[in-house]
Amino acid sequence: MKINVMGLGYIGLPTALIFAKYGANVVGVDISKEIVEKLNAGEVHIEEPGISAMLQRVVDAGNFKASMTPEKADVFIIAVPTPNRQDVFKSCDLTYVKQAMLSILPYLKAGNTVIIESTVSPRTTEGVIKVMIEQAGFTVGQDIYLVHCPERVLPGKILEELIFNNRIIGGVTEACTKRGKEIYELFVRGELIGSTASAAELSKLMENTYRDVNIALANELVKVGDALNIDALQVIEMANRHPRVNIHQPGPGVGGHCLAVDPYFIISEAPEQTTLIQAARQVNNAMPQFVIDKVQDLMRHYQSKTLTILGVSYKGNTDDIRESPAMTIYKGLQALDEFDIRVYDPHVTQSFITPDLKTALKESELALILCDHDVFRSLVPEAFSSMKKKIIFDTKNCIELTEVSIDKYNMGNFNWGEKSYEGKYAF
Repeated sequence: MKINVMGLGYIGLPTALIFAKYGANVVGVDISKEIVEKLNAGEVHIEEPGISAMLQRVVDAGNFKASMTPEKADVFIIAVPTPNRQDVFKSCDLTYVKQAMLSILPYLKAGNTVIIESTVSPRTTEGVIKVMIEQAGFTVGQDIYLVHCPERVLPGKILEELIFNNRIIGGVTEACTKRGKEIYELFVRGELIGSTASAAELSKLMENTYRDVNIALANELVKVGDALNIDALQVIEMANRHPRVNIHQPGPGVGGHCLAVDPYFIISEAPEQTTLIQAARQVNNAMPQFVIDKVQDLMRHYQSKTLTILGVSYKGNTDDIRESPAMTIYKGLQALDEFDIRVYDPHVTQSFITPDLKTALKESELALILCDHDVFRSLVPEAFSSMKKKIIFDTKNCIELTEVSIDKYNMGNFNWGEKSYEGKYAF
């Protein structure tokens, strides 16, 4: 089986390499000359455990090469970005998907399968991709098999989850679904769930929207706890001991290419029916400013001017800063022009990042943890010994410190100022 994978990013590259590992002849296609040259030289451009070794393995086996142009193949997989458009509902921008489709149309022949792995708004596969294929002279379900197969993997565990997670195979026709299952059977050990393309699209969006709404509930609880002087994290821990309750953890906001993006694809298609989803997006989008306000309060309370941000990626143990609330907080604090700000993130390479933790914390007065990298989880009190004032604001609740010389606060506990709740309510 020969496969073209269009797009060699955080999903496309692992997908291409997994197919190649299990014996397919894979051409990975990307518009970036730099990425193509690096991959053909055995160098990866994304951070993901195991991916470098797998690239070397499949290149040595002759099962993978990168190219800027597609080739004739049996299967064409599209795994390109689908960002938000800059319209009122932040709808799905299909520019890259359409470009990828146009680039493969000259190579299509009867019997080929086209798979859309990119996350798209509901009815895109049938309403846009199917139309493009049929305008090229093919009949979907007879000449060309068209499938939407959304990725459902966790950064940091992509190679493992590509194999063992259940996979939705959403065909435009039953014959398309059958062909899609035959392709993914090559390596998937989880269940292959047959579906229509449109249901598969909406299912992927709702998986991420569910988590976004749940996080919004937790974040709103943080604000309630702040107003009432009640530790929200303790409330969540106790509530989750109920057998039918699973409140997620609060944080500084929601980021990345899924949770902060996908809900808008539903909102844009059904704005009048998505009031809850829209409200959740508003709550989570407001969290960076909430953190900025709390940092200002904290710095005033301790009469401090220097702070160190620990972590700017959107998720722990990744270098991905797309839609990162930590970046929003960093830029928002910079714009205040009140503080001396250092940034440390061992996973991210940017000019503004201090290269080592010791230098980043030296003479600092506040450590602001915005990401739950493992390296932060394992920090001990001695790591903060060079700070001028030992104050920690852990927005991810990821480190446990009992050192009495360290003042540590989290997203459930903001009791650093003078607050009185006596007599607030009259009955």
